[in-house]
Amino acid sequence: MADEVSQDEKESLSVSWNDVIRFIRQLSHDLRNNLNAMELQSAYIAELATSDDLKADIKSLREMVAGLALSLQKLSKSVGEVSPNPIAYRALDLVEDLRSKIERDLAQESREISWEIQLGDEMLNVDPQLLEEAFIEVFSNAFQHGRGKGPVVATARSDANRLVFSIREPKAQFALSTENWGREPLRRTSHRHYGLGLHRARAIMTAHGGELHAEYDRNVSALITTLILPFSSS
Repeated sequence: MADEVSQDEKESLSVSWNDVIRFIRQLSHDLRNNLNAMELQSAYIAELATSDDLKADIKSLREMVAGLALSLQKLSKSVGEVSPNPIAYRALDLVEDLRSKIERDLAQESREISWEIQLGDEMLNVDPQLLEEAFIEVFSNAFQHGRGKGPVVATARSDANRLVFSIREPKAQFALSTENWGREPLRRTSHRHYGLGLHRARAIMTAHGGELHAEYDRNVSALITTLILPFSSS
C-alpha cells in the first residue's frame, strides 16, 4: 500500500524536542484529569462503604491514584521551562544548604559522601531552590547507576571567578559516552525513570549562565561530574 511506512523511514523519523514537550505536558494534563475523576469517585464510594476491608482497599486505591498523579506532575515539571528567580547568595551557604538537604533527604546515601569545601565569601546570583534540584539529581544518579566501591567525593572550590563543584563517583566499569552528557533526553529509560533528570539539571545550570559536564577518568576508575557557576560581579 502507498501509505505504508518502510522500516527505514520509521527509523529516520524525527520529532522536534518542542513537539515532544508539548505532547508530554498535554498527555500528563489529560491523564491527571482522569485521575482526579477517579479520586472523586473513590472518595464517594468510601463514604458508602461499611466493611472495614473494603474501606482499606479503597484507601489503598486512592493512594495509588495520588501517587500516579504526583508522578505525572513531576514528569510535566521535568520538561517545563526553567525560569530562575535569582537572589544574591553566598556560594558557601549554597553548598552548606545543599549538604544539609542531602543529609535530610538522602540520609542513608549521605553517609557515603566525603565533602571537600574550599570556599570563602564569594557571592552568587542564583535561584537556590532550582540549583538544589540540579545538584541533587546528580547526587541521586551517583548512588543509582553501577556505583563502585568507595566514597562519593564532593568538592567545591573557587577557580577563575567561578564556583567549580565536582562529584566524583567510583565506577569500576563505564562504557557510556560523556560527550553529550545531559543533552539526550529520553535516551535511557527504566521503571519510573525517563532519561529527563540530567537534561533538566543541565537546563537549570545553563539558565544560571553555568555549565554541566562529565568525564570518566580511567586512571582512578571514577565518573567525575562538574557543575560550574559564575560568581556575582557585584
